[in-house]
Amino acid sequence: MVELTPIVKKKLIRKILLYILTTLLVIFLAPVVIAYVSSLGKRFPLGVAPQGKTAVVFGAGLYRDGSPSPVLRDRVSTAAELYKAGKVEKLLMSGDNSTLSYNEPGAMKKYAMQLGIPEDAIVLDYAGRRTYDTCYRAKVIFGITEATLVTQDYHLPRALFICQNLGLKAVGVSADRRNYSRGTYIYWRLREIPATLSAFIDVLITRPEPILGEPLPIYPPDGDNMEQYFEDEPS
Repeated sequence: MVELTPIVKKKLIRKILLYILTTLLVIFLAPVVIAYVSSLGKRFPLGVAPQGKTAVVFGAGLYRDGSPSPVLRDRVSTAAELYKAGKVEKLLMSGDNSTLSYNEPGAMKKYAMQLGIPEDAIVLDYAGRRTYDTCYRAKVIFGITEATLVTQDYHLPRALFICQNLGLKAVGVSADRRNYSRGTYIYWRLREIPATLSAFIDVLITRPEPILGEPLPIYPPDGDNMEQYFEDEPS
């Protein structure tokens, strides 16, 4: 048996480590790239948002007093502007309400009404604990087949990828309404790397079933059509 010299051993270890590092980078970064590319042409600024019927607004945290965080306020404000511009008819507010003291959908509704949105235009999803759950329940519980997703630009590619792979046709509208701090922005972008990998596993491999319940359709059948904004898909 040939014994490797210390120099050869070091080179071999370096090659193995490089191979492992490269593999990990591909595993973590490939989903981000795929999600971003698949979202091209489906992400819009508020001013040129396409016509739809339902805006799906994702939760984004509350202060200790139960009021929405600045990020969440921006999402609700953007959805409110879509409604006032006649771009959507209903706002599906989806967030976490896993405890009595934490009610994202309730806070979102309260803020939207302060912005002048009528109560009958707001639908609440109390079990949207994560992006996957919101998209899954939008289709299965609320009967939506096509939607306008409202969230910050960093989040749109992942949200769109999840919806598309769950059979929910979607476009996205950016809720970036201010200059967020550099540190916050970097944190969001870094967080999207493992979050997008997790989303790929969810929609392509495991397909976990979130909290469900009785169907609560927002519209009668075929009542949320946005077909003109999508190419026909092969059956």
